[in-house]
Amino acid sequence: MTQVVSTSITRRGVVAGMTLTAAAVAVLAGTDNARANQTMPEKSLYERLGGVFAIAAVVDHFSDAVVKNPVVGRESKNPQLREWHTKNLGRLPGLKFMRTLWVCDITGGPFQFTATKPGTTPLGLEEAHRDLRISPVEFDEVAAELARSLDFFKVPEREKSEVLAAFAAHKDEVTGG
Repeated sequence: MTQVVSTSITRRGVVAGMTLTAAAVAVLAGTDNARANQTMPEKSLYERLGGVFAIAAVVDHFSDAVVKNPVVGRESKNPQLREWHTKNLGRLPGLKFMRTLWVCDITGGPFQFTATKPGTTPLGLEEAHRDLRISPVEFDEVAAELARSLDFFKVPEREKSEVLAAFAAHKDEVTGG
């Protein structure tokens, strides 16, 4: 016996098909919304600062400003700082390089800072600064100079605060001499 199969489209068939399609779209949309609601990992401070080239520009500006600063530069009352900023400026390009590496490292960048004079801390800042006899007041003036350099480059407040906090975290090492 031959069976007849109806190939006509009924209203009920259309509604059922649309319902299945709508359900599938809803499931897919829910998956996309779930992905969209997942928070993307936040960028590192290094990335938010603009990477090595932006950091190097700030360090360059900052380093030159420190040399000219009357409290901590070549006119400083601190004889060790005054001497460094008048007789050792041939080392300034290397110091800028090291400062750039240091900032890249502490902000989560791909570069690693290694102290030229290892000390008790991994960064060795206490030994590198011991002979300069930097006082807490002088350290704060250097931090203020860093803040001015960050402002010069219009670094957003959040990133500026994070950089200054990272800098301030090493105050005891730098003033340890």
